[in-house]
Amino acid sequence: MIKIAIADDHKLFAKGIEGLLAEEEDFQICGTFINGQELINFLENNQIDVVLTDMNMPVMSGDGVISAIKSKYPRTKVIVLSMYDEEIIFKKCQKLGANAYILKDADPDELIYTIREVLDGSHVMSFQKVIQQNSDNYFFDSFRDKYKLSKRELQIFLMIKDGKINREIAEELHLSQLTIESHRKKINSKLGVSSALELVKKAMEMNV
Repeated sequence: MIKIAIADDHKLFAKGIEGLLAEEEDFQICGTFINGQELINFLENNQIDVVLTDMNMPVMSGDGVISAIKSKYPRTKVIVLSMYDEEIIFKKCQKLGANAYILKDADPDELIYTIREVLDGSHVMSFQKVIQQNSDNYFFDSFRDKYKLSKRELQIFLMIKDGKINREIAEELHLSQLTIESHRKKINSKLGVSSALELVKKAMEMNV
């Protein structure tokens, strides 16, 4: 099991994240805390694989959380959950040693895949990737809703339709090829296709 702890003083948001991640069979939510100090106290007696932390919290902020974890528990990965797509904040987190930076209004799949990428060592810390989390340039709501595709899945679907291979998609989106392959399997399942050729045919039928 992948053991996860969450630190965020917005209780409703934290509960939402907890519920989302609990749907993954191999994710175990070990604790949700309203400030960084509570989290650090918990880590003294509990081994956690991934910590999700907000930056703005009382008692101990995200800065302190990242620094403390990297100093005392270097094997624990830290993913920042932030409201801000500002490069200066991203670079600060990167310098402190954060393993990933996710916007709070990013697609839920982004968080799930990022956790897996961080743990297998394939995640790339890139501000360009952060900006793309909020980009709606690729997304067509009616098609997406019809097949229940996430934003990222629709983005990758359109890139496959345009003839791009996994390596090209991975490079453009700053993701690993393993992550792209995982997305492709979900896309094929949702669209009821089994190959790139069938996917392109489906796109033509739907005028996408």
